[in-house]
Amino acid sequence: MDTRPIGVFDSGLGGLTALRELARIMPEEDLVYFGDTGRVPYGGRSREILVRYARQDVAFLRSFQPKAVVIACGTVSTTALDVLREENDIPIFGVVESAAHAAAQLTRNGRVGLIGTKASIRSGAYERALAALRPGVEVTARACPLLVPLVEDGRFRPGDSVAETVVAEYLAPVRAAGVDTLILGCTHYPLMKPLMGAYMGPETALVDVGEQCARWVKRQLELDGLRNGRPGAGRRRFFVSDSTEDFSALASVFLGEDVRGGVEQIDITAY
Repeated sequence: MDTRPIGVFDSGLGGLTALRELARIMPEEDLVYFGDTGRVPYGGRSREILVRYARQDVAFLRSFQPKAVVIACGTVSTTALDVLREENDIPIFGVVESAAHAAAQLTRNGRVGLIGTKASIRSGAYERALAALRPGVEVTARACPLLVPLVEDGRFRPGDSVAETVVAEYLAPVRAAGVDTLILGCTHYPLMKPLMGAYMGPETALVDVGEQCARWVKRQLELDGLRNGRPGAGRRRFFVSDSTEDFSALASVFLGEDVRGGVEQIDITAY
């Protein structure tokens, strides 16, 4: 039995899609979440800046002596995962490998859509992972830089005309390519899953990278003997690098539990 917490980080709110699934499938585990809301979005940053931010994020989470860290951020997973693994002596999990496995298994016609931040799409990480798992797969990729700011602003619900318009504009060429599987390559995007599902249609499988990553983490922790075997619900702790109010309100709605008053602001540049 390993009672140490699992650390989770993202550029902002999106990583809560992974945390929610982690809490659902491993309710006994303690989870520490950091959202770098003072520097969101990450998607348009250079690799050098992303590596620096990611190192600071991990350094903060390591202050809690975690047994593993989950990069609940597609951008960091595609640009800094190897560096973070080389520099740390605990398991570091990203979202690419698990999502690629799911998409390779789900696609029927070998045509997979991919949406993500500019940095994620530029990296080619998902395409490489898919090619290794299913040679010959056709990937239609599209960078969607406006989606993260919309989600962080709470503009992700059905009926929001701006969100619906932006989603349709970004997904039009992906749908036209005839994909039957779409990787939501940023953990913010599953918050828009109802909008994207409605636009793509019921025949298109949507791969939630946060959800797939959480399931992957559970399997790996079990294989490594790192699960927390104690009974009862684990503790959830939330930290951000900017004001707690907006994050607390949106997180409470999304997680279905009141986290207001339980979110702390920290100076991430001190790490």
